[in-house]
This record gives sequence, structure tokens and C-alpha cells, in this order.
Amino acid sequence: MAVKQTAGRTALGEFAPKFAELNDDVLFGQVWSREDKLSLKERSLITVVALLSQGLTDTSFVHHLESAKANDITKSEIAEIITHAAFYAGWPKAWAAFRLAKDIWKEDANEADEKTAYEKSMLFPIGQPNDTFAQYFVGQSYLAPVSKEQVGIFNVTFEPGCRNNWHIHHAEKGGGQILVCVAGRGFYQEWGKTPICMTAGDVVNIPAGVKHWHGAAPDSWFSHLVVEVPGENTHTEWCEPVSNEDYANIK
Repeated sequence: MAVKQTAGRTALGEFAPKFAELNDDVLFGQVWSREDKLSLKERSLITVVALLSQGLTDTSFVHHLESAKANDITKSEIAEIITHAAFYAGWPKAWAAFRLAKDIWKEDANEADEKTAYEKSMLFPIGQPNDTFAQYFVGQSYLAPVSKEQVGIFNVTFEPGCRNNWHIHHAEKGGGQILVCVAGRGFYQEWGKTPICMTAGDVVNIPAGVKHWHGAAPDSWFSHLVVEVPGENTHTEWCEPVSNEDYANIK
């Protein structure tokens, strides 16, 4: 999500209203809204490199770095962008840019450290971002296949606060799932019942046809193995997200 640009009016106010108008309404209004030409992320990348190449690493550069982060440029991407630009703009300019960027992406670095430490604490890998099913999750989840033969077994990891939507595993015969918590702390809830807290070693059997959800606690990562119970004509029906209010009220 983009950050609304109002740098001109904030900095100049009535002193140079036309300049502020051109900066805010034309440059960051009309131009930046043409996402069919260049995405906001691409525009942020170009802006950062252009300013860096001129050595303009002042407070306005901080503003553009913050916008770049808001426009989904990640910590690893900004590091690569500045490193690549250093060969053409010069290392002193790159060092100046890095000093500012590392503070803006500091929170991301902490999150990466937490993820690495959590992964080292359990036997199974976290795997890759669970992009295929991302539309059915609130927050980031990860998927690591453990076995795809005979019975499907997958390690699903939820970052703190992440949970999947209410869903139902359908089958004409057999089917359903078994969840085995392997690390962290999370919740499992069936429709109309009280949520169950899950920690390492806890097991939940989910029959076919039962509406439910599962995910991490707000303050903890959570991983469980998903064992797919064989069945006939199986499929999953994804339903509505778990409301923020209901999630916040879990004890």
C-alpha cells in the first residue's frame, strides 16, 4: 500500500503553493497513479536510485526510502539495489544510503532473525512462503512438504497472528486431516466450539465435513504437520476469515 505523498505542502505550505501543487498533485498524484505504466514499487526503485546517484541522501531521501518500503521493496531488495548502484554512483554515496536504509528496514531485520531462530528450534524446515493459498490466510504462512507419497504430510508454519480462514474438508468417504503441532503455540477451533490451544506434541483429528480454522497465537510462531487422510472425491471448501474480534477474544 502506497504512502500518500504530501511532502511539498508539509515543507513549503503557503510559501510556494505552486511548487507544492506540482510536487503533490502532479508528480505524486497524476504521475504516480499511472500504475498501468509503472507500478508504485518500480517508481520507488527508480526514485531511490536517481537520488542516490546524485548524492541527495538527506531528509527527503529518508522520505523516499520509507515510501519504497511501503511500496513493498523488501530489505534484501533495497540492499541489492544500493549495492548495484554503488558501482555506478560511487561507494561513498552508497554508504550514505545504507546508513539511512538500515534504520528504516531495521524491523524487517529483526523479524528475519526471529524467523531464523524459530526454524532452528524445530526439527522440520519452515519451507517457502505459502503463496498458492495466501488468499485464504490472514498473515504470512509457510509450507514445507515432508512426504508426497502414500499419505501427504506437510509442515505448515504460521508467523505470529497468522491464521487461515474457516474451511471444510469434504469427502464422499474417509478424508479429513490430522494436525500434529511440532513447535510454537497456536489455536484450533471448530464451528460453535471453544478454541483449543496447541503446543508441541498436541494432536487434533479433523473429520471430513467439520468447519474449522487453525493458526498462530498473536505472540508466537506456530508449526504443525498436516496429515491428509485418504478419501474419495476429496476437496476443501474455503469460507470466511476469522474475524479480528473473535481472534482477539481467544484466551
